Amino acid sequence: MKKKGMLIFTFLMLLCNTLTMYYVNRALKQEINIYVVQVGRYKEKANAENTMKQIEELGYKSSMYQDQEYVVITDIFIKQKEAHQQAKEIAEKGNTCVVKEYFIDDRYQEKIEKKEYNAIGIDTDNLQNKYIIIAGLKMLGISFIIMASAISIMCLSARVAAKLAKTLREKTFKKVLKFSNKEFSEYSTASLITRSTNDIQQIQGLIAILFRVLVYAPIIGIGGFLRVLSQSDNSMAWIIGVAILAILFVVATLFIIAMPRFKKLQELIDKLNLVAREILTGLPVIRAFNTEKKEEKRFEDANKILMKTNIFVNKAMSLMMPALMFVMNSVALLIIWVGGHNVANGNIQVGDMMAFIQYTMQIVISFLVISMISIMIPRAQVSANRINEILEKEPRIKDNENTKKFDNSKKGLVEFKNVSFRYPDADAEILTDI
Repeated sequence: MKKKGMLIFTFLMLLCNTLTMYYVNRALKQEINIYVVQVGRYKEKANAENTMKQIEELGYKSSMYQDQEYVVITDIFIKQKEAHQQAKEIAEKGNTCVVKEYFIDDRYQEKIEKKEYNAIGIDTDNLQNKYIIIAGLKMLGISFIIMASAISIMCLSARVAAKLAKTLREKTFKKVLKFSNKEFSEYSTASLITRSTNDIQQIQGLIAILFRVLVYAPIIGIGGFLRVLSQSDNSMAWIIGVAILAILFVVATLFIIAMPRFKKLQELIDKLNLVAREILTGLPVIRAFNTEKKEEKRFEDANKILMKTNIFVNKAMSLMMPALMFVMNSVALLIIWVGGHNVANGNIQVGDMMAFIQYTMQIVISFLVISMISIMIPRAQVSANRINEILEKEPRIKDNENTKKFDNSKKGLVEFKNVSFRYPDADAEILTDI
């Protein structure tokens, strides 16, 4: 039930992010379409006034403005369907109508003076401000939904991770209780303690952020990629491919370098626990033989090797974030460079380029987040293999599941005939023909 809840909240966050990106794209373009029904253009003002009277007799509003000629128009519409409906009704009365489409944005302001809008009764500033306020309120509402979903996912992920860790500890502990001397000779006590504590903690930490990020990020990246292909200019889509290949190259290189050390790290923790346990257990003997310095050096050597391995892994992984940020900023610079030339040539608009940057950053950031989480995956994978090794280990001595009750009224006799015994992996029997 909790997993289903996390998936629902994850998809809810995806939907909210998509809507947010949509409104950001619309706000960046700042483009509002309006439709005006133009009834006619006249050289004489009297003819234009006569047409206005005819339109008003039909029950429609009309106005007139002077361009090179006198232009008569009716109402202003936001929806194209309504404008065409009115034009059709006026045309049925014998008037010639044309539906004109206008774009209220910076590009259109370069072609048509603002006074022409004022002449036909259009307050462009009011329309743009109203659109920005409505889009902004929608974005704020979506942001609150995202925040609530993120908090819910964090709580559910933490509970699932803690429950999984509790279950693994219980199963590991019960399995170890069934081990015989044969199994204990294969796994040291220090190794079993590390597997029951540190290894399970690594898995718990990964699961806690798995649903928050690793499931969510690929969906965001795929959504952004689909938006780029469907909404933006496809001539720059190759930049996304270059960015993804660069990210994969950086992550793969670091993994090849750090993965062997991640595997060795857990073994070094086992060794350090073993040395510390032996020193604490044999402390009276160490003091009796005056070997404190020797044992201190042994512990220091194990501790130093673990420290150097940790430093190497952290240094290697610390290079990931700067490298990925360099890739992301380089991609943004490349988009501006290529997009600037396309804008100069008139192939795309500035708003299209800004929208492409937004969607590309969404894709790159999704891969960036996955790469950040991938730092934890190698170590958690090693820990999971170590725990699974314990859980799948079959004890050599197994208790009978169907035991019989002891009958106190009867007396038994134990007899040995030709019994031999040898220790595991021994070459010869210790006891023979008893």
